[in-house]
Amino acid sequence: MQGVAWTESFPALNTLTPEHRHDLLEKSRIINLTAGTTVFAPGATPESFLLVRQGTVRVQQTSEQGREIVLYRIAAGESCVLTTACLLAHEDYQATAIAETDIECVAVPRRAFEQAMDQSASFRKFVFDSYGRRLLELLQLVDEVAFMRLDVKLAHRLVALTHGTETTKITHQQLAAELGTAREVIGRQLHEFQRRGWVKTTRGEITILDRRALANLS
Repeated sequence: MQGVAWTESFPALNTLTPEHRHDLLEKSRIINLTAGTTVFAPGATPESFLLVRQGTVRVQQTSEQGREIVLYRIAAGESCVLTTACLLAHEDYQATAIAETDIECVAVPRRAFEQAMDQSASFRKFVFDSYGRRLLELLQLVDEVAFMRLDVKLAHRLVALTHGTETTKITHQQLAAELGTAREVIGRQLHEFQRRGWVKTTRGEITILDRRALANLS
C-alpha cells in the first residue's frame, strides 16, 4: 500500500477537508509490527491514536489468577476504542493488545488527534461512530460473561429440541431468539461445542454427536 495516503484505507474519512487530511498525513506515522508483538500493555500511557491499516490486533485482559478474556479484535480499517477512551480520559491502558498477524498501523500523535477532534466534524464523527459500535459489542460481552451461563442454557435447549432424535432444523438466529441473546454469541458457543465434538452444525441444522456431554452440562 506504499504510495497511497493512509486515509484512503478508512472510507469514513473521505469527507475530511483537504486541509484536515493534509494535516493528519503530515503529523501521523506508519508503524509495522510482526505477529506476536505487544502493541500496548497495562500501565502504558497512550501517546497516539491508533488505526489498523493491515492485519488484525487482539485486545485482551488478564485476571490476577491468569485467566484471559478477549475483549475485541481490531481489523483493517478500524481504530482502537481503548486507545480512544484513554486519550479522551487521560488514563493509562488497562489491557493488552497483541498483533495476531503482521500489522501496519497508523499512529496519530495525541496533539494532532486532539486538534482534529476539535476542528474536524468528519474526524470527530469517525472517532465516535467507531467508539459507539465497539462499546455496544463490549456491553454484549459483559452480558455474556457476567449474567449468563449461555453454554448451560444452550446445551439444555439443544437436548430439549431434538426430543431424542439426533438432528434439529434450527438457525442460529432462532436459537438466539429463544435464549434472549445475539446470533453471533450463539455462533461462538456452537463453535466451541463443535470443537469438543458434541455437535455438528450445517446451515439451518444442528446434529447432536454427544448427547450425554450436553445433558451433563445442562
